[in-house]
Amino acid sequence: MPVPPEALREVEAHRRRQPGRAAIGEHLPRRRVEHDLSADEKAAFAAVERIGEEVSEMLEYIPARLEVIQNVRLKYRCERADGSSTIRTACAPSSPIAKSNAGPGLLAHVMVSKYLDHCPLARQQRILARDGVVIARQTLCDWVLDGAELLSVLMPALHRHVLASPVIFTDVTTLALQAPGKTVTARMWAYLAGGHRKDDEGRWHAVAPAALYDFTLDRSGTHPRRILGEWRGYLQADDYSGYHARFREGVTHVACWAHARRKYFDVVKAMPKGARPGLAHHALRFIGLFYRIERQIAEADPDLRRQHRQRRTKRVLAWFHRWLTAHAPTLLPKSPLAKAFAYTLSNWTALTVFVDDGSLAADNNLSERAMRPVALSRKNWLFAGSERGGRPAAVLFSLTETARLNGVEPYAWLKDVLARINAHRVDRLEELLPMNWTSAAA
Repeated sequence: MPVPPEALREVEAHRRRQPGRAAIGEHLPRRRVEHDLSADEKAAFAAVERIGEEVSEMLEYIPARLEVIQNVRLKYRCERADGSSTIRTACAPSSPIAKSNAGPGLLAHVMVSKYLDHCPLARQQRILARDGVVIARQTLCDWVLDGAELLSVLMPALHRHVLASPVIFTDVTTLALQAPGKTVTARMWAYLAGGHRKDDEGRWHAVAPAALYDFTLDRSGTHPRRILGEWRGYLQADDYSGYHARFREGVTHVACWAHARRKYFDVVKAMPKGARPGLAHHALRFIGLFYRIERQIAEADPDLRRQHRQRRTKRVLAWFHRWLTAHAPTLLPKSPLAKAFAYTLSNWTALTVFVDDGSLAADNNLSERAMRPVALSRKNWLFAGSERGGRPAAVLFSLTETARLNGVEPYAWLKDVLARINAHRVDRLEELLPMNWTSAAA
């Protein structure tokens, strides 16, 4: 069944980036090293005049170093006018963690290494030992747990920010948990703020991105209901039955075309080499057509995106739906291709919601990308350790991923906030969230 030519109008071909060496960032400090002619080379000429220079740059690595900061509190005997005296001692910054000698920079480094760089604490212990600093692995573990507990006071404000967004992307993945004599499969959920809002002058603004992770021992539908509460809006999610109760309570389900596409891709991948293109190939072409449109309008505002989707994407989807319904009865009921057709058709309403709202995405890739740090950490750690370790992991994944999404350097944010949070006003904790953060050094 051909696609009408007008459905393809105005769609530009996708241009791949040409490979090349990336430029060295301007934000990095430069150290000038001059290379001159030798004295013998200069002596070979009657006169030598400098007329310019040629500059080339080489990126170099300087190993990190540890230092001990001695906080020296000066003491004074202070005499009053009446002849009496008292002792005054200057204040010094308190440690983020009580009864610990770990500075905020070291704590931030351990946390970033574990949750963003996916480096287990045992490996970090060996790296520190190579630098001549011996720290017990249990001490590193305690620092992470206590630091996460300190930062957990920011989670209610982060939760409120996510619930204030008109669109929430969500996904869930597994996490192995050690239990006495066995391994339990726990879950890590992600809820990401998304969508756009109009200001008083009618201009669109994207919601500040944020990621809220939630650690649970099972995949019960009570967990998303607990997190979402009375929230109403668009929930971009897969077809997990645990969300269905919310879809009956005023939450609009937006399904994921990447998830649907993957089912056809798996069919194609399983075909023998050299096999003729089949129905799965044709389905991928249909999906590719409206993804080409999505790439073209990616930078447009929601109003313009909706116009393009209504005029062009809707037509492609209508033809795709007729094609699916025409071929579905011809398939073996339990075949992977039949299951791909059935998934697409049964979720058609949720898959096509994005056409009517330009602030919605065609897929749930945002939350799937948010699961990559969890998946990479899972691969490196093997275990979350215990339930006691799972919940701090959710806190630190939430805050470091939110920092990354907002273009905030996670180490700089953690170091600054760990140094300030104990003295910060409780009623203004949202100021410390990455999207609102201003460094104390600024």
